Amino acid sequence: MEISNKVALITGGASGLGLSTAETLVESGANVMLLDLNEDNAKKAVESLGDKSSYVIANVTEEESVKNAIDETVKKFGGINIVVNCAGIGSASKTVGRDGAHPLDYFKTVVDINLNGTFNVLRLAAVEMGNNEPNSDGECGVIINTASVAAFDGQIGQAAYSASKGGVVGMTLPIARDLARMGIRINTIAPGIFDTPLMGMAPDTVRNPLIEMTQFPKRLGIPSEYAALSKHIIENAFLNGETIRLDGAIRMQPK
Repeated sequence: MEISNKVALITGGASGLGLSTAETLVESGANVMLLDLNEDNAKKAVESLGDKSSYVIANVTEEESVKNAIDETVKKFGGINIVVNCAGIGSASKTVGRDGAHPLDYFKTVVDINLNGTFNVLRLAAVEMGNNEPNSDGECGVIINTASVAAFDGQIGQAAYSASKGGVVGMTLPIARDLARMGIRINTIAPGIFDTPLMGMAPDTVRNPLIEMTQFPKRLGIPSEYAALSKHIIENAFLNGETIRLDGAIRMQPK
């Protein structure tokens, strides 16, 4: 799919990987709607991105909230061609810790945001994509989800996070099959450790061991590298139903 003059809805788009992707798509000529919960960040992002961007405050786990965000996107830009799901949260809680069993509500919250929220956005956006005029390949839309290398080799304390991201990986191919008849592609990116604002607050005692586990290059990922892969996925029409690790060949060790 050519990106110029297309419309992209990006969840978690006001910071980190989502914002970098928004910057790349705007530079490529797309109109971008940022879906986020942090209005201050969203306003700053739109001021930086310019007239080809807007934002809507929405909760990815709530059906009506996402429906409203999609309606606002269509009203503002005329449709939706691209969805990039970057909204998500991390987690750190052992199955059994000093205070007893892993809190069930916390497990449910992580899965609700990372997995259910991702599915909620893509399923509703796919309905709108079905209204698009197909291109010469019969393509009407592209969806990109964000998993994590934790889906494959999660760390101690990452049961909830790994389960949620493993779910994103697991649903990618079935959804690709579901949406094929509508001319909609879906792929998932599984990032390693990226230098996002959250990681930027981590001390060297946390960052350095992660860099050491990364084979090459010996550094954290740069958000623009995630954005570049997103751009390629959108433009490469034969890439479908795949999960791509973007991680410098990191293989997370249990300690």
